[in-house]
Amino acid sequence: MAKRQARFTPQEVTGDQRLLDHSPELWRDGFGDVARGLLASAVRCFAANGFHATTTRDICSAVGLSPAALYVHFPSKELVLYAIARTGHESALAEVRAAAAEPAADAAARVRAVMARFTAWHARHHVAARVCQYELTGLTPQHYDEIRELRHRTTEVFRDVVRRGVADGSFPATDVDRVVRSMLSLGIDLVRWYRLDGADSPEQIGAFYADLALRMLTAGAPSEGRPGGG
Repeated sequence: MAKRQARFTPQEVTGDQRLLDHSPELWRDGFGDVARGLLASAVRCFAANGFHATTTRDICSAVGLSPAALYVHFPSKELVLYAIARTGHESALAEVRAAAAEPAADAAARVRAVMARFTAWHARHHVAARVCQYELTGLTPQHYDEIRELRHRTTEVFRDVVRRGVADGSFPATDVDRVVRSMLSLGIDLVRWYRLDGADSPEQIGAFYADLALRMLTAGAPSEGRPGGG
């Protein structure tokens, strides 16, 4: 859901079908009932209005609590964002690592599994994923560095499966970093527009994007010059 000049109220955020996804499952373990409710409210508020424009009152009122209730569980609004970002990135990393570890017939099947599950994860948790991708400037430098390291680990899973395919001759020689950046961007970009009640399920869009990723790898090496060739 695109941000607008006027802020969405907590009531609008709570009732917006575009902000419904499976993100609450991400903090099913490790948090109590109240903390889980606050995180579910916060992720919708951050996705709708942005971290900086969201107040602690917004987060709490959406779940029927006073603003002071948040500080019992999270001493600052930044720690709410950190909990969302850390949990989301750890979950996405676990997903791609599991996909890469699955028995695969060949390199193409391994790339397909990693790309499909990465994309499906972002579709299934598109609201939290939007916050994880676009609100990280609200983190402290230390917390940002922790999240950046998790992102690097996820990228390395992609690099590894692509490198292995190039090394064994399954894919033509290519610029691995460029292709991996393209694959990651493809899987992440959907969080700007995806809805669970849309035409494609997370699994369907995951399979479709996996096909696109394989086309990048099997169509031959792109130009080594600047974008657009030369």
